[in-house]
Amino acid sequence: MSTDDKPVNGQHRPHSILDQVELPPARKGKQRLARLRTAWKQSWGEGGFLYQRWEEVFQARHASWHEIANWIKATVLLAGISLVVLALDTAGDITGAALDGLSDVPASGTGDGHGLWATVDQPIRAFLADQAAHLAVGPGPLYAFWQLTGLFSLIGGFLGNAGARITWALFGCASLAMVWSASPAGGRAAATGLAALMWALASVLALRGLTLRPIVHNHPPQWQPQFNPAIHLHAALPAPAPAGDDFGDGPDTLRRLQR
Repeated sequence: MSTDDKPVNGQHRPHSILDQVELPPARKGKQRLARLRTAWKQSWGEGGFLYQRWEEVFQARHASWHEIANWIKATVLLAGISLVVLALDTAGDITGAALDGLSDVPASGTGDGHGLWATVDQPIRAFLADQAAHLAVGPGPLYAFWQLTGLFSLIGGFLGNAGARITWALFGCASLAMVWSASPAGGRAAATGLAALMWALASVLALRGLTLRPIVHNHPPQWQPQFNPAIHLHAALPAPAPAGDDFGDGPDTLRRLQR
């Protein structure tokens, strides 16, 4: 085995043949894995990158929004936006399925034609069926939508929602108009009056707690001013006369006093 170190053509010869042998790929992989393991331990050591991120996450539990690290804010906002988009997509699918179901509802019949409810329900069915002939929707979905509107506004009004109560008022006025328009001429007034009474009875629940009387609070103020009357008199006293001043009591003054 040659150990000659003399340069040949300006270049050093290798010390041994082993220096020319490349390491096998397995040994290279082990060295790379060792370097990765060392970098991982250093990042989790005190002052490392992952150590600092973990400290920021730990401190975020007790910090305000402005004190939280920016990367945590970005992550939270991204997660919130993703949840909102997912919820909107799910709600859109549910709404689309519900509308498709309403569109497939067959045309409503005329009912049994007897009873108080039929007196109000039949004119509404007839009115919607007549109007649906000029629209792109059938009478069945129109009647189902009318029922759902009344149900949701009744429940929302009972829970105290202002928008639901406004919808309930519009629902009642529209129902009375449909009953008046589609009822037979001989019993139009009676059918409309009966519908108004039914709507008023249902309004007891829909408008629960609503009052038109203004609310006046007569609570005395917590701070009340205290008056302490007092009289302050300001008397102007003459300044003392300087020494040697006889206040003008000369001979003429004494002579007048003697007279």
